[in-house]
Amino acid sequence: MMPTEQLAYTELRAWQRKMQQKPTLLNRLARRVQIRLNALLPDRVHEAITVAIKQMVRGVLFGSTYITRKPVEAAPLADREAAVRTRVRYYRNTAAAEGAITGAGGFLLGLADFPLLLSLKLKLLFDIAALYGYDVQDYTERLYLLHVFQLAFSSQHTRNEVYRQLADWEAYRHTLPADVHEFDWRTFQQEYRDYIDLAKMAQLVPVIGAAVGAVANYRLLEQLGDTAMNCYRMRYFRELPAGAQGQTA
Repeated sequence: MMPTEQLAYTELRAWQRKMQQKPTLLNRLARRVQIRLNALLPDRVHEAITVAIKQMVRGVLFGSTYITRKPVEAAPLADREAAVRTRVRYYRNTAAAEGAITGAGGFLLGLADFPLLLSLKLKLLFDIAALYGYDVQDYTERLYLLHVFQLAFSSQHTRNEVYRQLADWEAYRHTLPADVHEFDWRTFQQEYRDYIDLAKMAQLVPVIGAAVGAVANYRLLEQLGDTAMNCYRMRYFRELPAGAQGQTA
C-alpha cells in the first residue's frame, strides 16, 4: 500500500475498535434514563415525531439524488479523502454559521435549526458517497447513508449493532426492506433525538444560544464526516484485491 493508504488503514483500525467497545456504566445509565423519559411521552407524540423526521429525511434522501454530483471514478484514495475533507470543512463551517444565527434568534428561530441541520448532514453524506465513487441513485446506497447517519448519532448500545451491519454490508444489504417505509424510523428518530437533545436544548437559551449553536453544529458535522470517512474506508479496503488485503492485516 501507499503510505497514505497505510495511514488511513491505521486510523480505520483505531476507529473500528472504538465502534466495538462495550457500553460503559455511564452509557448504560444514560440509556436507562432516556428510555424512561421516552416512556413518559404518549405514543401519539412518538408517532408524530417519527413521521416528521421520516418525511424530512426521505425528502432530502430522494431530492438530493437529483442534485448530487456523479460518482468519482478511478481516483487514488488520497485524492478522494482530500476532497472529502474539503467538503466536510465547508459543511461544518456552514452548519456552525447556521447554528449561531438560529441560536441568536430566540426560541422560534432556534426550532428552525433542526430541519436545516438535518438537511446539511444528509447532503454532506451524499457528497461523501460520490467522492468515494458510490452512486446514490442506487436505493441500497441511500439506505447505507441512513445507517452511517445512525452510527454517528446513536448510543453505544445501538452503535455496536449498526456497526456490525455496516461491517458486513455486502451480505446485510440483501436483507434490507424493498420499501423505505419499512425502515425502523422510530428507533432512528429516538436515537438521533436523544443524542443531540442536550446541545439543542441549550441552544434555545437566550444569550448563550448563538455560541452553543455554533459549537454544537460544528462538532456534529465533524463527527458525521469522520464516521462517514471510516465507513467508506471499510468498504475500500474490503474491495482491495486479495494480495493487497493481506498487506493490511
